[in-house]
Amino acid sequence: MLKIHSIETFWTHEWPWIRVVVFMQWCKLKCLYCHNPDSINMSGWIEITKEEIIKKVKQSKAYFGKKWWITFSGWECLLQAKELLPLFEELKRLEYHIAIDTNWFIYNNDVEKLLWFTDLVLLDIKHLYDENHKKLTGVSNENILKFANHIEKINKLFWIRHVLVPWYTDDEKHLFDLWSYFKDFKNLERLEILPYHTIWVYKWRELWMSYWLEWVKTPTNEELMKAKTILEKNIEKVFIRR
Repeated sequence: MLKIHSIETFWTHEWPWIRVVVFMQWCKLKCLYCHNPDSINMSGWIEITKEEIIKKVKQSKAYFGKKWWITFSGWECLLQAKELLPLFEELKRLEYHIAIDTNWFIYNNDVEKLLWFTDLVLLDIKHLYDENHKKLTGVSNENILKFANHIEKINKLFWIRHVLVPWYTDDEKHLFDLWSYFKDFKNLERLEILPYHTIWVYKWRELWMSYWLEWVKTPTNEELMKAKTILEKNIEKVFIRR
C-alpha cells in the first residue's frame, strides 16, 4: 500500500506537458516555507494500492494523446521507494514518461532501482551552503549534492528547482556559487527559479504551527530577473516559474 496526500489527474503547470501527479505523504525536511505542512508527518494519509493508481492513470489517458506523463511528487516520494517499485515497473510497461520531484535526502538500493524506470528527475536545491541549508530545512545538504552528482554520472536528465527566498537564498555570492557548482553538468536540462510566497501560511495556522517567515516578502520582478541573469551565464535554460 502507498501512503499519498492526493492525486491530480490533469496537471498543466510546474512540470512538462499535461500530467497525472501523485503527491506522496511524509518528508524528512522541515522547510521553513513548506507549502504543505499537513503532508510532512505520516498521519492523515490516504492509503491506495498500485492497482488503484493504475486505474486512475488509465482513466486519464484521453488527456494526453500519444504521450502519457506522470509525476511522483509530494513531500518526499523516495521515502516510499520500495512500495513504488512495482508501480514504476507497470507504468513503464504501459509506456508512461515518469518524473520524480524530490529533495533527494534519502538514497538506498530501492531508490537506485527506481532510477532505472525514471525518465526525468526534478531536484529541489534549497541552498548550496550546508549551514544555510540546515537553517532552512533542519538537515544537511550533503546527500542531496552527492546524488546530484550521481544523477549526472549515470546520464539521467534532470532539472533543478530553486526557491528564491529574500534574505535566505537570493544573495549574489550564493547564486554565483550555485551557477559555478552546476555549470558543467551535461544532463542538467533546465534550472527553474521559484519565487517565494506566503499563500500557504493559512495551512500552518490551521495546524496550530508557527510560521517563522511571514515577514519575508515575495521577491520583486527585478530581484527575480537579477537572479536569472546570474544563473544563466553558463546554464543555458534558466526560467522563472511564476
